[in-house]
Amino acid sequence: MYFFTIYQLTGIQAGIQCGHAALEYAHKFGETELFINFVVNYKTWIILNGGTTNTIRDFEGISYGSLNQIADELLSNDIDFSFFHEPDLNNALTAVCFIIDERVFNYKDYPDFVDWLMDIKMCSEAKEEAIKNNPDLWVKFKLYPETQQEMFPEYYQEWIEFIGGNKNIFLRELIKNKKLA
Repeated sequence: MYFFTIYQLTGIQAGIQCGHAALEYAHKFGETELFINFVVNYKTWIILNGGTTNTIRDFEGISYGSLNQIADELLSNDIDFSFFHEPDLNNALTAVCFIIDERVFNYKDYPDFVDWLMDIKMCSEAKEEAIKNNPDLWVKFKLYPETQQEMFPEYYQEWIEFIGGNKNIFLRELIKNKKLA
């Protein structure tokens, strides 16, 4: 179970706000297979820094608050999530909660595309040959995901299925390189 919470909260305060959001999640999605699997097999909370909270939107309709933007992104990507507004903080959005499946966080069994391609789809000889023949392209391949997708579109589609679909790719990108709260 992953959470984003506002940066101003201390550890215990962040935990309490996330607890509120977790109860909301259990109320809304407690019967789902994903929630039951989480409760039976994982029971781990990962609380990440969600930045600011602010319900004001700019002229294009984008929230000013980064936590609000995360909630908008979850909604637009059809991810089940819950949230909590703290009455004692002027009803500010303080926590967002969602559960991700193992294919999002388990990089050992479900590696990123480039690692999946090099370690599962390509034999080591082919990988070494590609690096030797065009090292600049290989560096670009490692650094830019769009290059990977362009070079191997059929493998990329296969990897999307392997990883569990576009929702899991979205979630993987959402949590990647985020700091703990």
